[in-house]
Amino acid sequence: MKEYAVIFEKTQTGWSAYAPDLPGLGVAGSTFEETEELIREGIEFHIEGLRADGAPVPEPTTRVIEVAIPA
Repeated sequence: MKEYAVIFEKTQTGWSAYAPDLPGLGVAGSTFEETEELIREGIEFHIEGLRADGAPVPEPTTRVIEVAIPA
């Protein structure tokens, strides 16, 4: 099992998400939960497509941390 970092961003109409290690993959939804489901499905579909095309599946390399600062 591989774990890909996913970035979620709040938009004016809902949420968007993308996986930096999987270029070309991005989704948008009305709610965070919908967007999370779409990105999970999108990652699986994207990887299936890469394999079907005989293309290499990128290894997950992006790391995400939260950095707390006094604001």
